[in-house]
Amino acid sequence: MERTYTLSELPEIANALLANTTTKRFLFFGEMGVGKTTLIKEMIKALGVKDNIGSPTYSIVNEYRADDEIINHFDFYRIESIGEVFDIGIEEYFESDHWLFIEWPEKIESILPKEFLKIKMNKLDNEMRTLKTLPVK
Repeated sequence: MERTYTLSELPEIANALLANTTTKRFLFFGEMGVGKTTLIKEMIKALGVKDNIGSPTYSIVNEYRADDEIINHFDFYRIESIGEVFDIGIEEYFESDHWLFIEWPEKIESILPKEFLKIKMNKLDNEMRTLKTLPVK
């Protein structure tokens, strides 16, 4: 999937990503301010979460529940070593069948399992973004 979209189209983009995937694991690549967190919030809402959805920039991971599903949203921007990721028990998250949304995955590339959908985002201007998905590997 490759798409240019406006911020008002985010709910449509979120639903399309969820409807056209075979995995519950997503990696989000893009510069600061491109809208990774905003898109992930829309995807989490689309999965049925009614709670307030926040950024895990300082907590590293936020967990949400929708029906019988567990959804984990990670933000590794602030980590300084792989050890910090092991301290939160990342292996258990990777071994689970839960939804995983990961921002700044390039910080932990050496330990990522292969079965993730990669989403690359670019900012064209204040309203326009591009999104490209790469196959699950």
